[in-house]
Amino acid sequence: MEKIQDLLSLVANEKGLDFEEVKEAFKRSIIKTAKKILGDIDVDVEMEDKKLKIYQNFTVVNDDRALNEPEKYLYLDEARDFDENAQIGDKLRAELDLSKLGRSGAMALQREFEREITRLLENEIYRKLISKLNTIVSGEVIKVDNDENTYVELDGVRGVLPRRNRIKGEKFKVGDVLKALLKYVHFDNKKGITIELSRTSPKFLEKLIENAVPEVRDGLIKIHTSARIPGVRSKVAVSSLNPKIDPIGTIIGKNGVRINAISNELAGENIDVIEYSPQPEIFVARALSPAIVKSVKIDEKNGIAYVDVDPSEKAKAIGKNGVNITLASMLTKYKIELKSQEKSTDTSKLESLFKI
Repeated sequence: MEKIQDLLSLVANEKGLDFEEVKEAFKRSIIKTAKKILGDIDVDVEMEDKKLKIYQNFTVVNDDRALNEPEKYLYLDEARDFDENAQIGDKLRAELDLSKLGRSGAMALQREFEREITRLLENEIYRKLISKLNTIVSGEVIKVDNDENTYVELDGVRGVLPRRNRIKGEKFKVGDVLKALLKYVHFDNKKGITIELSRTSPKFLEKLIENAVPEVRDGLIKIHTSARIPGVRSKVAVSSLNPKIDPIGTIIGKNGVRINAISNELAGENIDVIEYSPQPEIFVARALSPAIVKSVKIDEKNGIAYVDVDPSEKAKAIGKNGVNITLASMLTKYKIELKSQEKSTDTSKLESLFKI
């Protein structure tokens, strides 16, 4: 048993697994192998004080079940060879010699144990990945398929950046190092681990800002919400928890160095940083920057913000192809209707085109 204990300890150390989990995996392997070789038997495995004991469980009977299913039942007289006080209906355990499994059984045990260790490794990887959900990961591109889905090596597991989660116009090739948001992780016993990455999620922008700006990482600046039309333009609402820190200027950086670096990572996406306000009227007005807003009236029941702007500001409020007003609506979670001397503009149809 000491050799087995040493072997299990070696496996645990080499694979970075918990020894007790490896020991339980070995127990399961023995039970499964015994059932495969000896039939549908009831088996217990005990491993204590460097002793390995395998027990086959029987029920004491006095009928033909002991003849037809000897792997499960014992005649009373046979049972009393193990326990002289045995009675009909008792449950008895008889120690099972592992060598009875034979050479084929030993090979089957090895295969079963390898499968169990693979499952443990997958579970360990899964736990680590779950802890990294909604954070930025990076890895080397190992494949781009015919549908332009990009496969990335992430510390021994493969993640996929689907085409729909890739910024329009981006192209990756094998060998490129790719950054993306770890958006989704799923574990299936048959298919293994499925990992989905994203470069279009607003959360990717937020995490890029967090990584680039120490004040955000340290909690001195808070990111409240963000909205993106990937690769085109985005808006992010922030506030400072320290009155001495200008949240917008800090994120933009001296001469725009911080925000430009983030924009470059996002294929040149223009990023508007605005100051958040808990007052929806002020927040909507700021979200429509660079347009100057005259007034905002909120209809909370219907989720509509009625915004009054001068006709000269309407084009700025809407933005090229409706991008500015669409992002403002996505950011504030209000449907924005512009009012001026001209006809009002409803953004609900525009916004639906850019849902990520």
